Amino acid sequence: MPRTNFQELLEAGVHFGHLKRKWNPNMEPYIFMEKNGIHILDLQKTIVKIDEAAAAIKQIAKSGRKILFVATKKQAKDIVAELVESVNMPYVTERWPGGMLTNFPTIRKAVKKMISIDKLMKDTSWNNLSKREKLQITRQRAKLEKILGSISDLTRLPAALFVVDVLKEKIAVREAQRLGIPVFAIVDTNSNPELVDFVIPANDDASQSIKLITKVMTDAIGEGLSERKMEREKEGLSEADTNNAKEAKASEDTEAVVNKEEE
Repeated sequence: MPRTNFQELLEAGVHFGHLKRKWNPNMEPYIFMEKNGIHILDLQKTIVKIDEAAAAIKQIAKSGRKILFVATKKQAKDIVAELVESVNMPYVTERWPGGMLTNFPTIRKAVKKMISIDKLMKDTSWNNLSKREKLQITRQRAKLEKILGSISDLTRLPAALFVVDVLKEKIAVREAQRLGIPVFAIVDTNSNPELVDFVIPANDDASQSIKLITKVMTDAIGEGLSERKMEREKEGLSEADTNNAKEAKASEDTEAVVNKEEE
């Protein structure tokens, strides 16, 4: 059964593309028609692509790996943050920290710095610092939190990226490509679908469109996590045992999903 239907997509305005003059010709297969100078997306194709993406993202979550969500545009950030937090996945909704994937060890260092500040604040030595020192450290902590707070649990590179608007998040997409990390994305008529492994042709500007598609993905992740938990309980394994056993297999699972898509 499809994860969403034609009527739902229609009501959320998923079908509205950009002006014809702004189009990317590579999006032609997903365009149904042109109306009043605006491209209209083929929602039947969108349904198929949503289902493909959800099935793949569910498998990644089930394998115990992380999917990093990227949505820094105004109308997407709050929606994405709220939905993604519910399934405990990392996300970037402030500025994308350049090199976050390609220079991951540096980003991890910054996260560790944030954690060490937290420890310091709870330590008795915190009381010995001057007012000025405390203020400086608190400001530094707030700055790090704003950019890195939502990815502090990301101890290794994500298995995949989910992106809202590939044009706005082009640096993130480029970094993922360089590292061979599969990209799932909402792709509008003005963007290039060839940059993405799992294309979801849809309106990437309307908040209802963004919310509907992101919710389908987070629901799929939730299912994957539940199935993983059930399997673990059936096998009677502890969290640590399962992680060790499945960590090595996780990379293969992700690769298999991407290869299947390419076939």
